Amino acid sequence: MPGTVTMYSTTWCGYCRRLKGQMDREGIGYTEVNIEQDPAAAALVERANGGNQTVPTLVVTGEGGTETTMTNPSLNEVKKALAA
Repeated sequence: MPGTVTMYSTTWCGYCRRLKGQMDREGIGYTEVNIEQDPAAAALVERANGGNQTVPTLVVTGEGGTETTMTNPSLNEVKKALAA
């Protein structure tokens, strides 16, 4: 699928594991960044979520170049963002 996905996550996040598994099954590639190991990534997640470190937070750049930041999205929401 065209576009890029960056997933900001933690090792203990069940929602992150679920979404990664769904994207793996659908063949959607992504780059994972652990916010517990990357202070700049943690700050990005906080800015996107009103000061909270809520994961998974995804930054998706669609095939048309549209960048979307999403918190705990569904697989269908990720697919739509990739198509944008």
